[in-house]
Amino acid sequence: MRVLTLVAGLLASGAASAGTLTLAPEAITEWKPIYGTVAPRTEVPARARIGGLIEELLVTEGDAVTAGQRIAMVRDDKIGFQIAAYDAQIKALQAQLTTAETELGRGETLIARGVTTAQRLDQLRTTVDVTRGQLAAAEASRAVVVQQGAEGDVLAPEDGRVLTVPVTRGAVILAGEPVATIGSGGLFLRLSVPERHASALKEGDTIRIGSDTPAEGHLARLYPEITGGRVTADVEVANLPGAFVNARVPVSLPVGERDALLVPAAAVATRSGIDFVTVMEGGAAVARTVVLGEPVGDRIEVLTGLAAGDEIVVP
Repeated sequence: MRVLTLVAGLLASGAASAGTLTLAPEAITEWKPIYGTVAPRTEVPARARIGGLIEELLVTEGDAVTAGQRIAMVRDDKIGFQIAAYDAQIKALQAQLTTAETELGRGETLIARGVTTAQRLDQLRTTVDVTRGQLAAAEASRAVVVQQGAEGDVLAPEDGRVLTVPVTRGAVILAGEPVATIGSGGLFLRLSVPERHASALKEGDTIRIGSDTPAEGHLARLYPEITGGRVTADVEVANLPGAFVNARVPVSLPVGERDALLVPAAAVATRSGIDFVTVMEGGAAVARTVVLGEPVGDRIEVLTGLAAGDEIVVP
């Protein structure tokens, strides 16, 4: 009691040279602490376009890739045999076409001499046309098979970073199976927010990142789908560490507002572990013990000990 009396006397002695401030409730932001995870905006699989054996695998987890970069090669031995078969067929059709064109030239000479008939000449022309069509069809079929062989190259669909490689060199893969998963679109903090707080959030809101020395981010996207009672949101943060995807980071979300009493930090005196704020009562300065909350800028929230309308002394 002697200590408290002494403190009150010391505070009152300096009140004459200090200013006063009348307390009034102020709206402050209510923050909800949650955890976010470092994640790419999109995860796109790089798929094999043909089935076969993985002959080359050029990337591993963590590698940076660009759109169109070759990351693997799938070989199908049957394609080589099919191309050889079409080559033989094309060579035979070319020989048939040469013979048919020779017969057609001989027929045109004979009909000019009146030796053969027009019907025979038409048959020779038809044979040439049919052989040319068969040759064109065989060449087109060969081009399809050659294109299938070229599609053995697995290409990165977008610029980004390789997250997973679920296959190994020498493995057998089917058409459409993923060879690697690419994280693209940049790294964001992905949040899973309870749906009761979703209505309080909007794109562009400032988000606190971290706990000891909070940084700031901005709500870049609020996804419209609710899954399991939670809403997904992406927060854009400058210089976000990208060493590990799915790393957890503490985040504070603005989920509403409430009224609070705020006093300047200079108006609070701490003695023997007890916080005091000097108020004017009946023209005299009186020290009141208070319970403080979190700092808000250069002011501190007072939880108990003061009421709206109190006139506090500010040094």
